[in-house]
Amino acid sequence: MTNSMNSHFFAYMARMKLINRWPLMRNTMTENVQEHSLQVAMIAHALGVIRNEYFAGNCQPDSIATLAIFHDASEVLTGDLPNPVKYFNPDIAKEYKKIEKIAEQKLVAMLPERLQKYYQPLVCSDEHNADDYKLVKAADILSAYFKTVEEVNAGNDEFKLAQQRLRETLSEFDCPEAERFLEIFEAGFSLSLDAITK
Repeated sequence: MTNSMNSHFFAYMARMKLINRWPLMRNTMTENVQEHSLQVAMIAHALGVIRNEYFAGNCQPDSIATLAIFHDASEVLTGDLPNPVKYFNPDIAKEYKKIEKIAEQKLVAMLPERLQKYYQPLVCSDEHNADDYKLVKAADILSAYFKTVEEVNAGNDEFKLAQQRLRETLSEFDCPEAERFLEIFEAGFSLSLDAITK
């Protein structure tokens, strides 16, 4: 393979594990973007299955899970900007969205031209299927919510307000698949290993 064929796309993707989430919060256990993306993908897949089984949907859970794997890919270039900063005011939020879009395009441009068409719909937010991405976004919120549950259960009061805010966000998100996921799976996240092993 010649140097002109070399791509650094997956070298960047491998660095997702180096970007810690919740950087302004005291954490009992750090969480990185790669770990978060895996959990979001698993939950998003389940939301697709729930849509098909409980709400007469006709989506492709595998495709939704793949979209979720890459939902934070641009953060290997931008970092994970804390929400209080990112959403401090509408102007900052708007400008950060522009930065994210530039980062997405830069990542796709790292790929060989013949592969770009496969990854552009996964990495570039402008290309996402709106119905599928709603489930990814719901899974993203659920993952963050479960992180706060784990932290609060570990005695970390730093996450109490975030837990409350994220639960409210889920209620307002109008995603019946997410509500059904919570009905079925939420209780286990507050139990010890011994309790879920019984």
